[in-house]
Amino acid sequence: MSYQIHLHPAMFGEKSRLFLESPDFTVSTFLFDSGVAGLRIKNSRGELVMLPYQGQQVWSATFDGRSLGMRSMFDEPQQTTTYLHTYGGFFIHCGATRMGVPGPSDSHPLHGELPNARYQYAWLTIGEDERGSYVALSGTFRHTVAFNDDYVATPEMRLYANQTIFHMSLAIQNRKKTAMDLMYLAHINFRPIDNAQLITTAPTTPEAIRVRRSIPSHISPPTGYREFIERLGADPLIANTLTPGLGFDPEVVFTINPKADAQGWAHSLQVNPSGSADYVAHRPDQLPFTIRWISRTPDQDCLGFAMPATAEPEGYTAEKAKGNLQSIAGSTTWRADFVVGALDGKQTTALRTQITQ
Repeated sequence: MSYQIHLHPAMFGEKSRLFLESPDFTVSTFLFDSGVAGLRIKNSRGELVMLPYQGQQVWSATFDGRSLGMRSMFDEPQQTTTYLHTYGGFFIHCGATRMGVPGPSDSHPLHGELPNARYQYAWLTIGEDERGSYVALSGTFRHTVAFNDDYVATPEMRLYANQTIFHMSLAIQNRKKTAMDLMYLAHINFRPIDNAQLITTAPTTPEAIRVRRSIPSHISPPTGYREFIERLGADPLIANTLTPGLGFDPEVVFTINPKADAQGWAHSLQVNPSGSADYVAHRPDQLPFTIRWISRTPDQDCLGFAMPATAEPEGYTAEKAKGNLQSIAGSTTWRADFVVGALDGKQTTALRTQITQ
């Protein structure tokens, strides 16, 4: 059995207010100083701060006293739909009609319309399933452009009692009678940890882990950057250990073709020197690519070690030419699922063994 509590913007004020309390969870509503509505969901191990009406982003994630998210130039989210004007969230949905860096012949914004989409509806679900009791945030965003697009995006985040991982999903319902192009990327922004190891279910070869050699228009590479990219192209193993001083400035991007386990899941880890890990799992039958993005600069420190995607992040025209666009038939729904969070040492050891096998 589960219960839904429908939210309304009027429930969010300048003062943080306890909204829901149970033996396993508390939920509080508040406004950032910028005016963006925030929802703080806590269990016994930590908390998630969500933006229910702005992209349904997971703005921050903290478990067992450690903040998992990137260090950015933004202390709080800003009221804007422009991607780089409020870039600091931990989990950002990108897409869904376009995704990636727009090329010379593209007119779409960076990473599409979903990242800071204005959600029309949001609700909480309180329930229990085979994993235990949970609190979930969900909502709907309808994107309609006459003669072009009409879809409804419905994400869900489930945080379980006494857990340091959370379960995410996204459903895209095509309301048209004709097919729509689909591009999607889950932009999951962890904080890099010096000397951590990056592990995923793919061989460390230039064919399976491919570095992006093109340079997007929004970055200006320093001297030596192109040479570093060429080194990574020949040997991606160099980037599997986050050695301090490696030239991930302003960014380096890889495309990975992950392998799934017997249950259909691909697994990726940032294994910390302490033995614990950050974790992402997804289903390659839904999202066949894993994008790895690393940016370590004086102003921001970011690691998307596993960002599941339908395509590479080179923009609509380039990915269409590669045959990487997916399609949602008229009046049907597409879905993707993820598991994200932190693992302790024992869980990390077990998963590393599973990945090796």
